[in-house]
This record gives sequence, structure tokens and C-alpha cells, in this order.
Amino acid sequence: MAWWEGFDEIRLLIAADTAETGNDVGQLLSLRHPKSGNSMCCLLVNGVLQELSWFKQSYTSWFLGDYVAEDGGLYTATPVDPVFILLPIFEEARMKKGDDLGKFRLVDEIIFVEGYPGYQKLLSIAENCMQVVCEIKEIGSSKFFRLDDSKVLAWMYHKVCQLKQTLSTLDNNYAAREEKDRLIDAVSILGEYLDEPWLKLLSDRLRIDLTEATRKMSDIEILPTATECNGSQEKSKSDNKTARGGKQAKKPKVETESHNIREMFSRASSRRKK
Repeated sequence: MAWWEGFDEIRLLIAADTAETGNDVGQLLSLRHPKSGNSMCCLLVNGVLQELSWFKQSYTSWFLGDYVAEDGGLYTATPVDPVFILLPIFEEARMKKGDDLGKFRLVDEIIFVEGYPGYQKLLSIAENCMQVVCEIKEIGSSKFFRLDDSKVLAWMYHKVCQLKQTLSTLDNNYAAREEKDRLIDAVSILGEYLDEPWLKLLSDRLRIDLTEATRKMSDIEILPTATECNGSQEKSKSDNKTARGGKQAKKPKVETESHNIREMFSRASSRRKK
């Protein structure tokens, strides 16, 4: 069954065409958001993991053939680096305590998450993408993984560098800002996906004030993440018109920027694989 056949009603989806990399029809996966722990809906197509966001404007409808989507809502699917999604799972799996670095475990054991069978569908990409942040031991034909803090820090630092470059292309005047301000902006955006201990480690490495970056997180305006994989979103979430800080959202600009930022995560990951 194709993934869209599970939707309760017809919906509009804006997504990249992955036909050149394969003919997989894709799968909708219910996963845990790496920051909040709440359910999030992702689309896995031809080995590319995409985060689904939900956007809705008032007094808007879509005419789709003979069908009218009266609420005017639409989904956007943006490639996301799977490391963001899997990092909390691998952190829990190593069971680190104090000075003990934790345990090495098989990937199929690590991504077994009760209540979220969708993680099992990521087995084909998890082993490859998580090598960049894990220490690996090979015993026979089996590979055992354990999250490595120094590798995670190097990966986060690389993401910050990529973000700084991407943000400069979104605004002609942005490149003229001071280096410290651009670093704080980049860390605050990563903060949408990373827990505070990782952000603290990264901020110390960059020698910036985590409090300042945390304050900026409340002003970031992004499209709400889709929480349901059946085409139905709660009204309280789909009608979200304000930013986290309570300010009126500037949607047209934010849609473009948040999409480009998330797409950058995928491009950075692709460069490493090549």
C-alpha cells in the first residue's frame, strides 16, 4: 500500500522529487521529536528521511481536481539529517553513568523503541549515518555502536559552520554581522533539535553564551511539525499563528528560511557520505 493511502482525506504535499535515486513509493513513519519527545511524522523515500511540517492559513482552500480541501492546509517534506532524529535514541542506549562511557550495542537493538515501530524502518540508513558520531567495535560480522561525545561535538561544530554559510545566503546583509552573533544564531537553530547538554557542550566549544542562544530560540519562527501520519492535525497545532515568544509569525519569510535550513542539514550529510 502506498503511504498516501493511509490518509483520512486528500491532502497537498510539497516535497522534493526523489525519483532519480529510486522508485520507492515511500513510507510514513511516526517517530519521536529529538527535542520535545512528542510524536512527529516523517516520510522515508529512497533512503532519504524527510520531516513533515504542517502549514495552514485562514480563509484558504485548495482545489485538487474535483476535490476541495476546505481548510487550506498543506504539508511540506524537507530532508533532515537522520543523526538529529537518532541521537537521543543512541544516547539512551549507551546507558552512560558518571565516568563510565556506556555500553556498545547492535544497531537493531538500539533503534527498538517501544511504541514507535517506525524506527525499525530506519535500520537501512541508521548504521551508515551514525558512524560519524559513534565509536564502533567489530566482532566477526557484527558491528557494535556506542555514542562518542567528541564525535558528536565535531558533528555539531560542522553543522554550525554549514548553518552560518546558509544563513548568509538568505539575507544580503547577514554576512556583515559579527562572528559571535552568527554563531549564536546557528546554535539557537540547532537548539530546535538538540537537548541542552549537547548545546552546552557546543557553546563551550564555540565560547558563546548559551543563555543568549536559548533566548533566541524563543524568537525562531518555524512551520509546526506534523504530529499525525493520517492527514489529520489537531486544530490547536495546525492553526498556530504565533511564534514561541508570542510574536506574530512572519510566515512567507519563515517558510523559505526554515525549509532551506533543514535542507542544509541533508546537504551536509550528503557531502560526508561522498
